Amino acid sequence: MRKEYLGEFEELVLTIVAVLQDDAYGIRIVNEIKERVGRHVNLSAVHVTLYRLEDKGYVKSHMGGATSERGGRRKRIFTITNAGLAVLRTMKEARMDLWKLIPQLKFVGS
Repeated sequence: MRKEYLGEFEELVLTIVAVLQDDAYGIRIVNEIKERVGRHVNLSAVHVTLYRLEDKGYVKSHMGGATSERGGRRKRIFTITNAGLAVLRTMKEARMDLWKLIPQLKFVGS
């Protein structure tokens, strides 16, 4: 069985989808990344990443209802899959294992 690895941006987007649950759609993900991480990201980069995550089976999507605030347009809602949760857990565990290996550093005041 081949292991899948996520890039940093894929991991960030997938994590935000998990955080937002049933309210994860393009512009909401962009705004959440900006608010929580302080990083400005492009909506089209988020969409490309979401579709790549969907191709990998880590998210699934469906069309939400039309809203008047969007001029009657529907939004594509993304939700994390069990496989997506599993890959996030695996990545978290691997990072924590690495963090545990870092010796206690003593910082010298400047």
